[in-house]
Amino acid sequence: MNHCIEIKNLNQFYGKKQALRDVNLSISQGMFGLLGRNGAGKTTLMKTLAALLPTKKGEITVCGVSIQNVAEIRQMIGYLPQDFSMYPSMNVGEVLEYLAILSGLTKDQRKERIEMLLKKVNLFDHRHKKVKALSGGMKRRLGIAQALLHDPKVLIVDEPTAGLDPEERVRFRNLLAELAENKIVLLSTHIVGDIEAACEKIAIIHEGSVLYHGTVEALLQRAEGRVFTMTIPKHELAQMKDRFSITSMHSQGNEVYIRFIADTLVSGANVCGPNIEDAYMLYLHASGAQDILSEHEAGGAW
Repeated sequence: MNHCIEIKNLNQFYGKKQALRDVNLSISQGMFGLLGRNGAGKTTLMKTLAALLPTKKGEITVCGVSIQNVAEIRQMIGYLPQDFSMYPSMNVGEVLEYLAILSGLTKDQRKERIEMLLKKVNLFDHRHKKVKALSGGMKRRLGIAQALLHDPKVLIVDEPTAGLDPEERVRFRNLLAELAENKIVLLSTHIVGDIEAACEKIAIIHEGSVLYHGTVEALLQRAEGRVFTMTIPKHELAQMKDRFSITSMHSQGNEVYIRFIADTLVSGANVCGPNIEDAYMLYLHASGAQDILSEHEAGGAW
């Protein structure tokens, strides 16, 4: 079977508001990153792929099956939503047993599958712990286990590491990378570091449109020669913000070290190699997105 998701001319609306505009993507086996600000349209796209929103304008096939075949599509897809929560008073094992019954697994299948998944997501020793007592990272890993109960060909995870501490974030990314060895794993995030660490191919979405679709390597190449560093007096910072898109900065006494994007070399600046954050900002800047730094979070995230 064709292990690929094909999206052609997809448009989605909430009432009169257009959430997705002429989206065209091809997603093959492995880890695929969907990068964009909160509200860019990522969740709408993921819910559409999971057959939770009807596709009215455009075509989607998942492993050769039309998105219109809802029952068959849901058998092929495991979905972990951003706001995942379930059955707080049940323990981990009970939750998976209950969901496995709903998925139609036999008693023998349930026992084997649940034990295997608990070990895979490193929750086997916590199987008797109540869901409400789990840490944020443990709840996300339980979410992955429930999404994998029916052994889907495609795993869709929406903002899986938002709010996790750095150790949990790394552990979760490693788990997704392992799963991506024999599945399509679609990772949606506004955290650039998650994409940089885990994905070979990505798409950047802004205001419902795809700004970029390709490899991380090609994205970085497009930013070559456009990223600079410079140390300036603090009183010049406002002027530099008006002229350029600043990707990072930190104070050094009365001076500020800045990293910024420009079309040509600026007097006194040094050219440097781009990272994904720089390239992402370059695309947002080119699209006319404003106030990018207002969305800056700890750890270099947008």
